[in-house]
Amino acid sequence: MPKELIDSELFGVEKGVFSGSLSMKAGKFQEASSGTLFLDEIGDLEPSLQAKLFRAIREKELRPDVSIRKKKDIFRLISSTKRDLKEEVKNGSFREDLFCLISQVEIVVPPLRDRKDDILLLASAFMNEFCIKGKKALTISGEVMKVFENCSWPGNVRQLKNIIERAVILATGDKITLKEIPEELISFKRTTTSSNNQLKTFRELEMEALKDALQACKGNKSKASRILGISRKAMYKRLRESQHKEYAIKFLLN
Repeated sequence: MPKELIDSELFGVEKGVFSGSLSMKAGKFQEASSGTLFLDEIGDLEPSLQAKLFRAIREKELRPDVSIRKKKDIFRLISSTKRDLKEEVKNGSFREDLFCLISQVEIVVPPLRDRKDDILLLASAFMNEFCIKGKKALTISGEVMKVFENCSWPGNVRQLKNIIERAVILATGDKITLKEIPEELISFKRTTTSSNNQLKTFRELEMEALKDALQACKGNKSKASRILGISRKAMYKRLRESQHKEYAIKFLLN
């Protein structure tokens, strides 16, 4: 999504600011005034939007920049990201002042592959949700649960949710079976630490997940991004940022 569109969606726009803006449009932050706003993947914000968000949180003024009416907005911001923002701050990709503002209370959620006991609970919850929407009554077969328990889940909970939704749509019987599960998922292997017991960095684990997905999908980037639960743009960005330049170039040019 272009940053100008993200800007207007988040902060709104005044009438006549640019061609075609015939009326004032409130942004998500204005609409959340006196309430709570959840901002997903805050680590992906462009630097200019990071600066604007910092000012908005610090000054509690969420009106568009040219607004003649100033109002202090009391709001609660909850944000999430898959990125290590401390590392992003170190390499200059994320503003340190903004990080200090949004990290007053930090909750680190382990990846799904490290929460094996949660997989069945989450899968059941998602299945019930989509069964209600699709007016179906389904259960998850034991063989599918074994696949789920042994999957590395590079796309975490979002990937699990997408796969359950797909399975519910495709299911023709009273159970979700392997026929409704993507073939690529079954070939995934859980990521383990190296033989010398040294823990791998988040970047290394992320790149391994990207490589596994692309290899399993035979280089089909659209298919791999769907499995991972991320956009093609996000996948390209991660490949470009990786140290595996030869690998990244190979798949970017395909």
